[in-house]
Amino acid sequence: MASTLGVAVVGFGWMGRVHTQAYVRLAHHFPQLGLRPELVMVAEEVPGRAEEAAAQFGFASTTRDWRDIAADPRVQAVSITAPNFLHREIGVAMAEAGKHIWIEKPVGLTAADASAVADAVAKAGVQGTVGFNYRNAPAVERARQLIASGEIGTVTHVRVRLFSDYAAHPDGALTWRYERERGGSGVLGDLASHGADLARFLLGDIASLTADTAVFVPERSRPTGATAGHTRASGGELGPVENEDYVSCLLRFASGARGVLEACRVSVGEQNNYGFEVHGTKGAVFWDFRRMNELGVSTGTSYQDQPVSTVFVGPGDGEFGAFQPGAANAMGYDDLKVIEAHRFVRSVAEGTPYGATLTDAVRSAAALDAMSRSVESGAWVKVGA
Repeated sequence: MASTLGVAVVGFGWMGRVHTQAYVRLAHHFPQLGLRPELVMVAEEVPGRAEEAAAQFGFASTTRDWRDIAADPRVQAVSITAPNFLHREIGVAMAEAGKHIWIEKPVGLTAADASAVADAVAKAGVQGTVGFNYRNAPAVERARQLIASGEIGTVTHVRVRLFSDYAAHPDGALTWRYERERGGSGVLGDLASHGADLARFLLGDIASLTADTAVFVPERSRPTGATAGHTRASGGELGPVENEDYVSCLLRFASGARGVLEACRVSVGEQNNYGFEVHGTKGAVFWDFRRMNELGVSTGTSYQDQPVSTVFVGPGDGEFGAFQPGAANAMGYDDLKVIEAHRFVRSVAEGTPYGATLTDAVRSAAALDAMSRSVESGAWVKVGA
């Protein structure tokens, strides 16, 4: 019989709900896992939201103060899905309280924030998993293996894109996401953090970069009440958008490969257009999140006019077999978070990290900090320097 793991969720917006659903689904997709999450407590400062979560999912307790979770001996592991500016404080406090943490990206607003959480996790001897969910797609894991095996030759260059329209509407409310103090570096932390992680996951460390950023919607209306997700507001007091809508970046990898990373949150006509193209001396591999279970693969010895084949992932690729019995049966976004939850709980059960760790969060945050420094200086900068 499986042992139980007392879990709590801090922040019950959309992502808090996704984490909770992932915990609930673990027993269905990974029945062999010897540790079963038990929903102990949910913390949410918006009145009534925690109670709604408890009623729907069965949390044993609710609170408006996340510190109650840190002090509760029933809680052994915590999902941190609160706004970005709270990640460092909550992450450090939970680790110091001996709680394992599953924390959403970005881990704080800067590389120093991510490092502080990583140090606290290491010092406490607990496990720390980070929400870089796109690397969990079975197609992405197959692409990584294909690249590492040398099937496309020596990697020469990559393009990573993350285009979305979630902030494109001019009536989008001026929430914490658009404030430097609470939202950090805008689209850098929100989308480019995933891009930096994907680039590292596929090609290895980024050595240096140069970047440009822009704000295309300079003012938004302040909301008059509590918000969730990407709420609209109009007719209210206008305030300035303080962080970036767009970033483009040239990358140089430690391997010698080159890259382009581009992200935008105000791209009209683009809904979650995330993906990459990796080119090598003998072939290429292509992935589009909107066709999550497919890869475009070009291998062979033709070089010129070499065709691209569409490959459907299936059992044997990443964790695909835990969800579908055969190739070309679709998986979705929430499944990636179930995989992430599995790797988090497995890390706790075995005392060995699986999946994206705080080290990965620090490396991604270092790339974002380098982008900001490059924008200020107009020059190439070393990542981590």
